[in-house]
Amino acid sequence: MSVATVVEQILDREHVYPFMQSAVQRNIDVSHNVLLYLEGISVSFDGFKAINDLNLYINDGELRCIIGPNGAGKTTMMDIITGKTTPDCGSAWFGQSINLLALDEPAIAQAGIGRKFQKPTVFEFLTVLENLELSMEGDRGLLSIIGGKLSGEQRDHLHRVLEMIGLVEQRALRAGSLSHGQKQWLEIGMLLMQRPRLLLVDEPVAGMTHQEMDRTAELLISLAGEHSVVVVEHDMDFVRNLAGKNRTVTVLHQGSVLAEGTMEQVQNNRKVVEVYLGE
Repeated sequence: MSVATVVEQILDREHVYPFMQSAVQRNIDVSHNVLLYLEGISVSFDGFKAINDLNLYINDGELRCIIGPNGAGKTTMMDIITGKTTPDCGSAWFGQSINLLALDEPAIAQAGIGRKFQKPTVFEFLTVLENLELSMEGDRGLLSIIGGKLSGEQRDHLHRVLEMIGLVEQRALRAGSLSHGQKQWLEIGMLLMQRPRLLLVDEPVAGMTHQEMDRTAELLISLAGEHSVVVVEHDMDFVRNLAGKNRTVTVLHQGSVLAEGTMEQVQNNRKVVEVYLGE
């Protein structure tokens, strides 16, 4: 890979890379046990209402699955949460004291919201370990990872994340040599290095083998509790595995919530069957 390509990848202004975020003191008020509030959110693009009076609440430490047909508003919803899109009306709060609509993308990331896109965006010319170190909280730019040393706490966190994403044995390999599933896990690990309170994960198992899908479900389930995790996914077998019997599944349709409940309740909902599961 040429130097120009490396610089272009690092300076991609369309992606808020974790290493561009500085560490901040996060005081998130979750005294009501709700981490994310979306209320009365609407947004239109050229007359098309992508989000229509959306109300969504994510509890602290919850793993939430969000499903819906193409055009249901799933990606736009995540764009609003992360500051990429400004709604026409409504409110979005992180805890009870952080107004997301008053913040830009980097500030929202610093507040503790991490987003993983469908296509993994890792630095393929760096090793797994270097990718994680580059993503660490604080000033860990390219020059600092070459000459700087980690503190004991930083090393402990780094190895803990390596174990969580199952890439301890691959830590010295270049990210470009990893399988598709391993690259997805590495990117999740890069977000975890920032210690986010909320993780937004977009279609994590697209293109994965069944074995990788099972491992991804285990990883996301293990993150719940310490983090709130919102997973948008089309693969219904994966959603069933992830949601189990008790976790809430939200169905979006035409930019608003069509139904919410356990996977069994959603599958038996007549409206859901008509607009999505029965297609």
